[in-house]
Amino acid sequence: MVAKPYTDEIVDGYKIRTFDPSKTEGEDYVWHRDLSDRIIEVLEGSGWLLQFDNELPQIINIADKIFIPAMVYHRIIPGKTKLRIGINEKF
Repeated sequence: MVAKPYTDEIVDGYKIRTFDPSKTEGEDYVWHRDLSDRIIEVLEGSGWLLQFDNELPQIINIADKIFIPAMVYHRIIPGKTKLRIGINEKF
């Protein structure tokens, strides 16, 4: 198990987060909450799912923009390719 199943980089003030399923295990992707509202944009990846508490998992696709409210439990379920998302907390 890794401490965090992702790496972050900042590009033009925008946080880019990359998840690599070849370097992680399914149990590395835990239910969690974020302290602030955020909008994520899927930049790359296929076969990944996003699940909110008490909801069924949803497929996420390139170019999807998804609002995640602060303090709402959610998790991602890994696909087979790398997943890259942009994270915007200042909208």
